[in-house]
Amino acid sequence: MKYLEERNRKIVDAIINKADIVCPGALALIGIYGSFMTGKYNEKSDLDLLILINDDRGWQLGCSFIQDDLQVGHDIYCTTWEQLQSDAGYEHPNISKLMDAQIVYCADEKYRERLNKLRQNAKNIMTAPFSEEDYAKAEMVLKEAEHHYAMAMLSEQQSEVSGLAGGSIYYVENAIAMLNKQYFHYGTKRAYEELNAMQNRPDKLCAMIDDIISADSPALVKEHLTLLMKEIRAVFRQVQETIMVQKKPVTADTLTGTYEEMYSNWRNKMYAAAESGNRHLAFMSLVSFHAMLLDVGSEADIDRYDAMGIYDPRDLHKTARAYDDILNEYLKEYQKAGIQPKHYDDIDAFVRDYEMNPQGEDQPEE
Repeated sequence: MKYLEERNRKIVDAIINKADIVCPGALALIGIYGSFMTGKYNEKSDLDLLILINDDRGWQLGCSFIQDDLQVGHDIYCTTWEQLQSDAGYEHPNISKLMDAQIVYCADEKYRERLNKLRQNAKNIMTAPFSEEDYAKAEMVLKEAEHHYAMAMLSEQQSEVSGLAGGSIYYVENAIAMLNKQYFHYGTKRAYEELNAMQNRPDKLCAMIDDIISADSPALVKEHLTLLMKEIRAVFRQVQETIMVQKKPVTADTLTGTYEEMYSNWRNKMYAAAESGNRHLAFMSLVSFHAMLLDVGSEADIDRYDAMGIYDPRDLHKTARAYDDILNEYLKEYQKAGIQPKHYDDIDAFVRDYEMNPQGEDQPEE
């Protein structure tokens, strides 16, 4: 393997020499990561480099070429400090370039110190206790997987379904890594090895992925992809339940006006829908009602309310009455907060109170 080591040295030296000629001062440092960093390389391995540049002049160092004697392609790709800064925020798990690169050239020690600070920032994030913010980051990646899954389910052609399933798998693997606050040290060849070492994952994660990529029809791809997505979402729910979400206590500040808004926005619509048999109006009103309850519940420590569970397309009058039942139950949240919903005998009573109390300090008795 001495030939490969010599080849790598020549590539690194060529980059340094070109930088001295075409963009002096633009090259900060060069690091090696990937197979030549881990020692798991062969004669067909390309050289993965962190070529960190200080300004736009450094883009001249970028180059892609094919080495004919070994039939190996190389991609000399430059990276900016801004890109590494983003990686250091741990928004995705593909940060081996930042974390693992072994520095083989450094124009000034200040660049090494700056790189080490970015690495430490990423380490601090990944070693801190798992938080609601960490869960939100992982779930954001999972939503990308779910988007590709949905598109795959709507497609029919084998190539299109397979391509979308591949996108879903990619984001699933990234989401699982982030759910474990880890990053991928190695390439795709060792993805299963790294995934299997993660704690928060489906038991047969890699087997389920294999089933998808081994499927020989769109129907089978969809079937196995559905099983994978269900298992992934179940793991996410398990992790979410372990997070101690710090919600605000139920107070007048957090709840005032919410009951009145729920009454105003959807109560009459529910009864109008029942009278006219308008299922769409009833259903979509409940969707909005459900969303508001979830929104309030994400901030304040209130009970859970099953707004969508009351929908009965065969009996909209029953559904409207059930809506009232939830509203009445929600009034208990007001009682906890020591507030009363605002009621007025007529519009004149409202106007008098509103004009005298423009900031709404006083609330009338129910």
